Amino acid sequence: MGIELRDTLDADLEVFWQHSADVRVQRMAAITREYHYDREHFDDHWAKVRTDPGVLLRTVVADGAVVGHAAVFGPPEEREVTYVIGPDHWGLGIATRALAELVRQEGTRPLHAGAAADNAASLRVLEKCGFTPTGLARDFAMARGEEVDVLLLTLD
Repeated sequence: MGIELRDTLDADLEVFWQHSADVRVQRMAAITREYHYDREHFDDHWAKVRTDPGVLLRTVVADGAVVGHAAVFGPPEEREVTYVIGPDHWGLGIATRALAELVRQEGTRPLHAGAAADNAASLRVLEKCGFTPTGLARDFAMARGEEVDVLLLTLD
């Protein structure tokens, strides 16, 4: 399966919304925000993301279909990665290839990431892309209704 990262188009946002509102994605991510549950908040969030010059945002396309997004955000010394691949495309190596390409495009180091400590799939993607664990935090997981451990990782 071939993948590419490209600039985000208006039409991609409908797919992003479907992913964001999917309970499987919410549970896997654990740390969710209001924009995962409410379309108006979602639209406001993405309007800000897409106009922020400090955000490197890419749509992930696999075999011609939009399957997710990947981004880097934050000030130079605190740049953080995020990515979402729709559940219909989990387990195919897309997230790993997309994140590897994103960090290649970004170039800034260090890069930071965080994932629920029980999200083995996301942690494996991050480790395959060279991120190493650097700490542990607790955060409220709206999607789960409880606090969870969050593993913090860094790519130097």
